[in-house]
Parts: sequence; C-alpha cells; structure tokens
Amino acid sequence: MLKTEAATPERERNYGNEKVHLKRTLGVFDGVSFIIGSIVGAGIFVSPTGVLKYARLNVGVALCIWAACGVLAMLGALCYAELGAALPYAGGQYYHVKRGLGSLPAFIFIWTLTIFLRPASNAARALIFAEYVTQPFYSGCPTPVLLKKILALAVLWVLGIINTKSVRMATWVQNIFTVLKMIALSIIVIYGLIVLGGGKQDLDHFKNAFSSELPNVAQTAESFFQGSYAYGGWSSLNYMAEEMKNPSKNIPRSVITAVSAVIVFYLLVNISYLTVLTPKEIVSSAAVSVTWADRAIPSVAWIIPVSVAISIFGSLNGGMFTLGRLNYAGGKEGHLPAIISMLNVHHLTPAPAMILSTIIASIFVIPSDLLSLTNYFGFASSLLVGLTCTSLIVLRYREPNLHRPYKVFLPIAFGVVAVSIILVLAPLIQSPKVQYLYALLFMLSGMLIYFPFVYFKLHFSFFDKITCYLQLFLEVAPTDMFDDSKTQ
Repeated sequence: MLKTEAATPERERNYGNEKVHLKRTLGVFDGVSFIIGSIVGAGIFVSPTGVLKYARLNVGVALCIWAACGVLAMLGALCYAELGAALPYAGGQYYHVKRGLGSLPAFIFIWTLTIFLRPASNAARALIFAEYVTQPFYSGCPTPVLLKKILALAVLWVLGIINTKSVRMATWVQNIFTVLKMIALSIIVIYGLIVLGGGKQDLDHFKNAFSSELPNVAQTAESFFQGSYAYGGWSSLNYMAEEMKNPSKNIPRSVITAVSAVIVFYLLVNISYLTVLTPKEIVSSAAVSVTWADRAIPSVAWIIPVSVAISIFGSLNGGMFTLGRLNYAGGKEGHLPAIISMLNVHHLTPAPAMILSTIIASIFVIPSDLLSLTNYFGFASSLLVGLTCTSLIVLRYREPNLHRPYKVFLPIAFGVVAVSIILVLAPLIQSPKVQYLYALLFMLSGMLIYFPFVYFKLHFSFFDKITCYLQLFLEVAPTDMFDDSKTQ
C-alpha cells in the first residue's frame, strides 16, 4: 500500500556487497521438521477425545476417520507441493491465490490470515503452553489467569525475537523441539505396541471394532472436524519456499515424508491410547495423553505434560515463522505497507513482518474472549485451502508452459476443492449461528481497505516519513531481485 524506492547498487555496496533477500538455507530435514513441528501441537494429545465421542465410541470408525483425515491432509499437501515447487516464493497459499485468482481474493486471504486467524492461533498456543507449564505448580487449582497471560506474552516475544534475529536459530529451535516431541510420541507408541503384542489387557474393543452403534452423517462430520484440527499445519512449508534449497525437489520430498510420518504416528498413538484406556475413559478425559500416562507410566507420568508443553512450543515457533513470511510476502505484493516487505540488513530476516505478527498475537492474548471467536473461523481455513487448490487448477490451464518439476494428478486437486466446499458448508448448514455471519463479514470487510489503498492506490505522503524512520530504526532495506534459476 505504500511505495518506497528500490535499493540502488550504491546501497547494496553499503551492505557489504551482499544483496538483500531471503537466503536459501533450509534443507530437507529442516522442511520435514517445520511440517511435523507445525502439525504436531496439542491436537494429538487432546483431539482423540472429540473424534471418538462423535464417532459414538465406535473404535473402528474413529480409526478410519483418523486415517481419512490423514489422507485428506496428504492430498492437499501434494497439491501444495506442486505450487511450491513451481513457484518457490515466500507467502505460500497467499502468493499462489494471487497468481491464480487475482489480487482481490488474495487480499481477502491475507486480511483474514494475518489480522485474525494466524495471530489468534498463535495466541491460543501460547496460552495453552502457559497452562501446561504452570499447572504442576497449582495442583488441583486453576492457574491464575494473569500469570498465564504474562507467560504467554513472554513466550510470544521470546520466539518473536529469535525469529527476528536469525533464521538459523529459529530453524535450530524447530528441529530440536520436533525431535523431542517425536520422542514423546514414540514412548506412547512403543508402550502401546508392547501391551498389544503381549495381550496383557482385555482388548475386546479392538476385536469388535465396528460393533458399536454407527454415527450418523452429522456426527461423522463433527468427528472429521476434530481429527482435521490435529492435522492442521501441513501447508506450512510453502510459506518458506523462498528459503528452501533446491525447492523443486526438496519441497515434494519434505511434504511426502513429513505427512506420511504424521499419519503413521497418529494412528499408532490412538491405538496405544485404546490399549490402555477404554473408549468411555478416553471420552471422559480432558487430556487423554495425561490420563494415559497416569495409567501406563505413573512413576514418570510427568513426562507427558512436559512433552505437551514442548510440542506446543515447537508448533508455536513454526506458526510464528510462517506468519512472518506471509506478512513479508504481502508487503512485497503491495497488499501491506512497504516496510513489512523489508529485511534486516545484518541478519536478512523479515524483522518488520515478525514484529507485526508478534504484536497482533499479543493483542489477542490480552482479551482471551476474542479467542473463542476463532472456533467460528474454522470454515475459513477450509475455504482458503479450496481457493489455493482452485488456483492450481486455473494455473494448469492458464500457464501450461510454467515449469513444474512436480505435478500432482489433477483429479486430486478437484477432489480437495470438493471436500473443502463440503467442510465450508457443513458447519453453516448443520449448526447455523450468527457468529459465522460475523466471521464472513470480517473477511469481506477487507474490501474496505483493498479498494481505496490497493486498487485505487490512495497514498498519504506522511507514511513515507514514517517508513523512512522505521527503516533507520530497524536497520531494514527493500529486497533486491535475484536470479532464482540456479536453485531449481
């Protein structure tokens, strides 16, 4: 929305002959870590309760729903892998929607994600992390709300500073915490397999997996929503595509490896829960993983709450990283102020974008009741996935000669779009509430900003002075164009 002069050769020399742009430093392991780290948060430790509840305690149906949610995540990820490999630029879904469907849908996309969905999600993760960290000190009593909010704000700003200072440091944090959370899941899986193989417990609910009453269509949909929540984050890699080494090969490899691993672990973890707990015990549990630990490994049950906190911390780091790239891309495309598209000249990180995303997330932490509204934005996430896959279909026909190192089977994209439409309409039809209207109006309100400031390019000269001051204060500069052909 704001214009600034492009970097000149003289300015480049002032920065040590190094052009100002994001560096391709992330390899396959980093990509896999970011995807797994973004997906595996609190979901697998909590969502099994909801999945089994809406599946009417039918173990067979519940496990099928977990598998179906994983398959849907994989199909969506394969579509995104084609877009990321062909167009490896920061911003992920946002950039692809703009390329395929135009500026207005892309603006509504980034408006919804950067102002509400992603910051609210990060705020919720920070609050849940604070809950798990402080709960051991308030055994049997609720944690003071003020303390949780202070700790949540602290962890948001610690991660915000890390992501502002160094891409490598943020990547290191993600890799370490991804490994730790996978160790925790492995403990649950191994114990479950030992019990299952030894036949030490009565496991009739496995022998008669489909014997319970079958859920109806509405209950199946609710169960599916619960499982899909636990798989959220599979699209995270595309937001950092501009920083992936050899993206044409490494993006598909990372996506397929990470999502496949998550599907296998999620199924095995659920089987482990069911080897220790009955379906009724799982449904009655507020945090099934903690209940499982109290029953299976009581002497070291504290490992699981700690593991949940670690898992959420890693997921939050991934969320902060990707949101910063989304804001950065919005600035480069002229949908956010130009200062947001600039990089720190010392660290080559999108510092202004990271600061903006941290500030917005912090605002959501303060009045916690705002977070309750995020439940009604669930359909928006499905809508954005549908728009992105629609962009893939449009680009196939509009730009047939675009270099596509990896191509997904096109009917898969049509299938993901169809499922996205169902997931958008289902909550609106099944349980219509005025909050859904508020969410839709919020999304459309972006047009009040888009038309004057983006479409008609309304400009206020005093913004230039603010931009110049912030450039000097934050030591940031506009990015330079660079030849990306060598990285394909």
